[in-house]
Amino acid sequence: MGKPKHPGRLSETEARTVVRNLRTSPQKLNLVAASIRGLSAEAALAELTFSKRRIANDVKKALQSAIANAENNHQLDVDRLYVSEASVGRSFVMKRFRARARGRAGRIMKPWSRLTVVVREREETA
Repeated sequence: MGKPKHPGRLSETEARTVVRNLRTSPQKLNLVAASIRGLSAEAALAELTFSKRRIANDVKKALQSAIANAENNHQLDVDRLYVSEASVGRSFVMKRFRARARGRAGRIMKPWSRLTVVVREREETA
């Protein structure tokens, strides 16, 4: 009695993975995601391996998962994959406070993010 299933918007040459709760702000995560957009899968993995940012390891795991999904679920050629989309969104925010002078409180926001990585197979150039 619910809504009908939404058809997947991925084409036959795409695979994706979604990481729902990453403990970093979307702004910081988007800097790492921007560094891999449009790169080949190998180059993106190398970029994330040698990145100094803490969240790069989690983004690398997500990319490896998308590559595995492409290979195992969609039978795509791993050597021709590239990162077609790496989008970042906001998840929930934990709100905390810190005691300040004269009975006041300082607000502490602890944001969480979500990440979607889509890999696509390059077309043959003959």
